[in-house]
Amino acid sequence: MHTFYWILIFLVTFGIMEFLAWFIHKYIMHGFLWNLHEDHHHKTHDSWFEKNDWFFVFFASISIIAKVSHSQLDLWWALPISAGIFAYGVAYFIVHDIFIHQRFKWLRKANNTYAKGVRRAHKIHHKHLGKEKGENFGMLVVPLKYFK
Repeated sequence: MHTFYWILIFLVTFGIMEFLAWFIHKYIMHGFLWNLHEDHHHKTHDSWFEKNDWFFVFFASISIIAKVSHSQLDLWWALPISAGIFAYGVAYFIVHDIFIHQRFKWLRKANNTYAKGVRRAHKIHHKHLGKEKGENFGMLVVPLKYFK
């Protein structure tokens, strides 16, 4: 039964992260922390690192705190939370930074219907260069209208 709860907590955490990514992007990144997210929409620097990458550091820190809590305080449920946050971070990095923005030269030939829909939805989001209209979709949940 313990394994069931571990897997359940992991999956729920992963799902919550999808919602949090949407919520934080719309209301925080395109809100009071626009100064950190702005360089993601229009690059004004020569560095590979963007100020926007600090959001990754923030979520990685939460995952690390949960892992340390598991180790030091013997909180069994903190490990699947840490793993769920970590897994979402890895998935997000692969889909958003590698697949969509191609910060690395991998996955460039992926051209199936899902890949096209995700790229199309993200491209529409990025056509708005300002703080306004920060609506985006989650990494996994993209409206069907983008899958033409």
